[in-house]
Amino acid sequence: MTDSYTRFANGGLKPLVKKLGLPQPAILRRYRPGSPLTVGPVLVVSDDASAPDADAVAEVLTGWDLDVRRAADLAEGEKFGAVVLVLSGAEHPEDVSGAVLTVGGTLRRLAGNGRVVTVSRAPEPGDAPVLAAARAGVEGLVRSLGKELRGGSTANGVQLTGGAAVDSVSAVATLRFFLSAKSAYVDGQILPVGPSGTAGDVDWDQPLAGKVAVVTGAARGIGAAIARTMARDGARVVVVDVPPAGEALSAVANSVNGVALQLDVTAADAADKILAAARPLGGLDILVHNAGITRDKLLANMKADRWDSVIAVNLASQLRINARLLEEGVESLRIVSLASTSGIAGNKGQTNYGYSKAGVIGHTAATAPLVAAAGGTANAVAPGFIETEMTARIPFATRSVARMMPSLAQGGEPVDIAEAICFLASDPAVGVNGQTLRVCGQHLVGK
Repeated sequence: MTDSYTRFANGGLKPLVKKLGLPQPAILRRYRPGSPLTVGPVLVVSDDASAPDADAVAEVLTGWDLDVRRAADLAEGEKFGAVVLVLSGAEHPEDVSGAVLTVGGTLRRLAGNGRVVTVSRAPEPGDAPVLAAARAGVEGLVRSLGKELRGGSTANGVQLTGGAAVDSVSAVATLRFFLSAKSAYVDGQILPVGPSGTAGDVDWDQPLAGKVAVVTGAARGIGAAIARTMARDGARVVVVDVPPAGEALSAVANSVNGVALQLDVTAADAADKILAAARPLGGLDILVHNAGITRDKLLANMKADRWDSVIAVNLASQLRINARLLEEGVESLRIVSLASTSGIAGNKGQTNYGYSKAGVIGHTAATAPLVAAAGGTANAVAPGFIETEMTARIPFATRSVARMMPSLAQGGEPVDIAEAICFLASDPAVGVNGQTLRVCGQHLVGK
C-alpha cells in the first residue's frame, strides 16, 4: 500500500527528486516469514562500564545466527545492518562519549532499513542527579538520532527498569522486535522493560502458537490486519464487529480460519459474549481493543450524540469489558488497546476522539498492575497516520502533508500496527506492562 509519492520518489526520477531537494521517503522493509532478521552485520558498542552487558547482548545476537562485530571495521563495500549501543552501566554523562561517537562514525555505513538500538537503564527514584542525567540523556539521544537517519533506518531504545537483566526474555524480545522488519514504522521510541525470566526456548516464528485471541473492530482495516498477523503468528482468532459489518467480518474470519462474532462492544454483556466465544477454543488469552469510531467536529459545534458515541465505543466499552474480565479472574491475560497520537498531541476537530484515546492510555497504565497480579499485561499502541480506508477520505493536500511529517516521511500500513500488537501480546513481552508504544514513524515531538 505504498503511497504514490513514495513510489515516484523511488522510481526512475529518483535522481531528480534528490536534485530538487524534495522529500525522499524510502521503501520500508517489512517482515516476511523466513527473511533475515537484519540487513547486514550487527555492531555492538558500549561504554566501559557496560562491557559485561554488551558481551551478554552479543552472545544473544550470535545465538540468532547474526554476524556480530565488536569493532567498527568493515570490508570495502560492506555496510552494517544494525548497531546496538549498550549504555546500561553508564553512571556519568561523560562516560558515554566514546561509545556514542563510535556509533556516529558508523552511520554513513549503515545500510538502508538499518537499525540503531540502545540498551540502557531508566532513571529510578532516589538516583543521584549525575546518574539520573546519564540515564535520562539516552532518551534525547534516541529521539534526535531517529530524526537524522535516512533510507528507512530507525533508532529505538530498550530501557531496562526495576533491575531487569539485559539478557532477560523481555529485554531480548524487545531488542529483537526493534532490530527486525516488524518495527518498520516504529521510530524514535524508548520502551521501558521490567524484570522477567531468562530467555529459554522461544518460538520467534510463531510467538502466539496455542493462544486464543479476540480482536474487536476486525471487519476491515487495522483490525483485519491484526487478525491476519495474529493468525500468522500461530494464534486462533475470534474476530468481532457490529452486525452491519457481518459480511466483511465473515470474510476476515474465513481468511484466518477463525470465528466471527457479531457484537456491539458497547453492550452490557459484551465481555460475557467474548468469553463465551473464546471458551470452545481453549479460553481467552489475548484481547485486542481495536474497535473505535470518529465523529469529528470543532468543540464549539459539538453535539451530545457526537461526543457520547465516541466515548462509549472508544473508551467506556473497554473499561466495562476489562472490569468484567478482571472480575472473572482470567489468568495470564494480555490486553492491548488502540490509543492514538491524537490522544498524546491532540488534533483539531477531535476533542472527543483525543479525550477517548488519552483515556485509553490512562486506563492502560492503571490496569497494568491489576492484570499483572494474575500474570497478565495491559499495553497500548498509538498509531500515527496509517493508510486505511478512513484516511483515504482525507482531502488530498491534507493527506499528503500528513504523510510527510514523520521522520520516515510517509504513512504507515495497518500491518505496522498489527506487528507491534502481536509483539506486546506475546509471552516473551511479559516484562512490558502499562506502556504505550507509538507506531507513527516518529511523527510527534516528545513522548
